[in-house]
Amino acid sequence: MELTEVLSISGKPGLYRMLSNNGSRLIVESMVDGKKLPVSATAKISSLGDIAIFTVEEDVPLADVFAKIHDKTGGTAAPNHKSDPKVLRSYIDELLDDLDHQRVYDSDLKKLFQWFNILLANGFFDEAEASEGDAKAPDESNADTQEVEAEASDAVQAGEEAPAEEQKQKDGDS
Repeated sequence: MELTEVLSISGKPGLYRMLSNNGSRLIVESMVDGKKLPVSATAKISSLGDIAIFTVEEDVPLADVFAKIHDKTGGTAAPNHKSDPKVLRSYIDELLDDLDHQRVYDSDLKKLFQWFNILLANGFFDEAEASEGDAKAPDESNADTQEVEAEASDAVQAGEEAPAEEQKQKDGDS
């Protein structure tokens, strides 16, 4: 799942996953309790992929902020969104030293930490790490296959028969 597929709906708590869109309304599923519900297309809906955090120099995409929090927590829960706003602000200050304190309100930080913990509970970061690993895996397996094929080809050219295991792997790839 991509961060662009996760929605925040104004007036509704939590985060939602879009299931379908039929023009006049969306069907979404709550990431908190799994309930499915229709939402009018005129409702104020924001994709988390489109949200950024204000800093003094430039806005930082929410995905980058979540990645920094995930790295700091080591894959465990971030501070509870109901914690004292000073605790949340000091925590985010450790990650974003140029946070614009005049434009980022306490309610924004509460949402940020609540969203992070909801995504973490739904395995969002595990999926992101797995998809990065899957993207690398084909290259590695392709290199192994090419190496086995090259060894088998060298053996055949030298007048030897390719070992059975290498032959099976070569036949399986064809």
